Amino acid sequence: MTDCNSQQHNFQANGRRRVVAAFNGGNVTSDAGGLLLREVVRGSGIIDRFARCFTDHRNPDLIDHTVRDLLAQRTVGIALGYEDLNDHDRIRHDPLLATLVDKPVVKIEGSCALAGKSTLNRLELTPADAGPESRYAKVVYNGTAIEHFFIDWFIDRHKKAPSEIVLDVDATDDPTHGNQEGAYFHGYYDHYCYLPLYIFCGDDLLSARLRTSDCDPSEGVLPDLARIVNRVRESWPGTRIVVRGDSGFCREDLMAWCELRGVEYILGLAKNSRLEKLIKKDLKKAKRKFKRTGKPSKRYRNLHYRTLSTWSKKRRVVAKAEHLDKGANPRFVVTTLTKEEYGARALYEDVYCARGDMENRIKEQQMGMFADRTSTHTLRANQLRLWLSSLAFVLVSELRRVGLRATALESAQSWTIRERLFKIGATVAVSVRRIVVSMATAYPWKEVFEICLKNIQRHYPLLE
Repeated sequence: MTDCNSQQHNFQANGRRRVVAAFNGGNVTSDAGGLLLREVVRGSGIIDRFARCFTDHRNPDLIDHTVRDLLAQRTVGIALGYEDLNDHDRIRHDPLLATLVDKPVVKIEGSCALAGKSTLNRLELTPADAGPESRYAKVVYNGTAIEHFFIDWFIDRHKKAPSEIVLDVDATDDPTHGNQEGAYFHGYYDHYCYLPLYIFCGDDLLSARLRTSDCDPSEGVLPDLARIVNRVRESWPGTRIVVRGDSGFCREDLMAWCELRGVEYILGLAKNSRLEKLIKKDLKKAKRKFKRTGKPSKRYRNLHYRTLSTWSKKRRVVAKAEHLDKGANPRFVVTTLTKEEYGARALYEDVYCARGDMENRIKEQQMGMFADRTSTHTLRANQLRLWLSSLAFVLVSELRRVGLRATALESAQSWTIRERLFKIGATVAVSVRRIVVSMATAYPWKEVFEICLKNIQRHYPLLE
């Protein structure tokens, strides 16, 4: 009794009742909602497919954790909010997390079913030339296979070919820390960083390439687009492809490549004195209307434009002559889409401005799935970290698409899904025949949880 009392923590009373607490509740988890992730992982086979992109040179008789085990632990951990490898040294004793990644639950005191930070770290730090003779790092990833994994996953989950897809390309900053390989100062972002390149199609992530920030914003976009376009054309030859991006991707080689291959594009175009001169009258009219109404005013105009030296031919440019409180705000886009299909206003507002949703997806990837945790020394290891975050993003997106349709969370972002659906307090009882997870009775999103589970199990009929 004395020992028990010494472990109790006293808090302010609730009326006449004492409030005491102690760490003696047994197997309690805060991640019971992760069982839904497990259903998606098992039903879709997403982790198994990703694991095929790795070669394991270890002796299978001398290991406790397969590549699939390590990838599942890392990916599910990111989805649940455990962004750092150090987190796994603390949660590796959790019987529920072991259940989520299909590892046997160890009941012996002090034993662990899951890998620790050192084992997971060796997975990330393996050099490209590692082999059976390597001492520790023997698991090698195939970058080309991983790049194809994301586009193949996107294509395979469609039952029929869409009539059109829009490929959004964009880059963002990823701050570096200390003396990392490839760390350069970027003037626009005003810090040392990487400059990862993303390609999305709606909510689907198709490519995530880690780049150093001393490159042109469009560097690497043509190989990534070529891989995606070729794969889409193989599976969906009749699907129209549109590439969309800001002015950082408005380059002659990209536009010429699209035109040669029948790929449409709409790209931002940096303003210059020649372009502004062409819409001078429109800017004046927008200014007069602003002064008259006191509200932002804008006008649209089609132009046939060619640069003095960099473009190979004239192209359609849509100009927006806008006047705001701060003054004139002219904007331009260049496109292969015709005037018959989209007028100037519709092209800019309905087609080009829709790319803003991709910025939300990047924010979700960077902040929700911790894609900015690229803090190891080598670029190769940080690229794998970026891909693991991307895999976690795809996993949660699949749960949202399959399980959360027609619910209050069907359009929720990943951090909202984590907070409301995954973070459920529960006790875990392990016996010879069962693992019983008793979730909090007062959990407020019970109905959404149950609908999500039914949707997942209905979508993947082979789930037991």
